Amino acid sequence: MSKGRAEAASGAPGILLKYLQEQNRPYSAQDVFGNLQREHGLGKAAVVKALEQLAQQGKIKEKMYGKQKIYFADQNQFDTVSDADLQSLDAKIVSLVAKVQSLQQSCRHMEAELKELTSALTTPEMQKEIQELKKELAGYTERLKNIKAATNHVTPEEKEQVYRERQKYCKEWRKRKRMASELCDAILEGYPKSKKQFFEEVGIETDEDYNVQLPDR
Repeated sequence: MSKGRAEAASGAPGILLKYLQEQNRPYSAQDVFGNLQREHGLGKAAVVKALEQLAQQGKIKEKMYGKQKIYFADQNQFDTVSDADLQSLDAKIVSLVAKVQSLQQSCRHMEAELKELTSALTTPEMQKEIQELKKELAGYTERLKNIKAATNHVTPEEKEQVYRERQKYCKEWRKRKRMASELCDAILEGYPKSKKQFFEEVGIETDEDYNVQLPDR
């Protein structure tokens, strides 16, 4: 055993007695070892030995709980607490719990605000974004200026004329397509082969061959 570990083991009874009195609740040897190992560097064997020693000296109490022993401070050393004192303590606990909950809520709000702030753009980033937007706006402004200055605008009358011609040609397209379809159907009534074979032999190309669709209007 190292010198440091030996010194910790020799002081273990005092450390454990103070700990059990301050906590005033039952612990197993494993619990005590886990809670104090890091702070005081106590080994498990030293903890078990110190607890048994304190129990033999009557400084703490031990009790079998299932298959393991539990240790707790001697309750006779503590003053008897009256009902009024217990009620006062309960009231303090309720008050402290409410305070803790309020603080937790405040912390959540502050964390949300912090998250929002950290996700927002920094001042340099905002300045860069503004410059990019100004540049983009200047480009759109220039395009609009060029469009307004252009002399090849289509007048409403010209637009209406184009629309009327479109209707005229679509009407003629629809008429001729119907006539061609009726003529082909009449020929196919006495044709020994399929419609597809007829079109191939004659060299007929349809709108569908070129994915062309007649406009609705």
